Amino acid sequence: MENLWEELREKSFHNRVFESQWALENQLEVSLKELESDNKRVASIVGWTWIINALLN
Repeated sequence: MENLWEELREKSFHNRVFESQWALENQLEVSLKELESDNKRVASIVGWTWIINALLN
């Protein structure tokens, strides 16, 4: 989870100031949907062998 959050912070929130909480929440929603639709990117972040083995066993 921490690795996914780090990816979001670096790619979607790095050095940004938002005009409102609504704008921040909107950016978070857009970024999460983008991340969700990019299976290869998510797999590269969390698809480590020990994690996969832990989930399958």
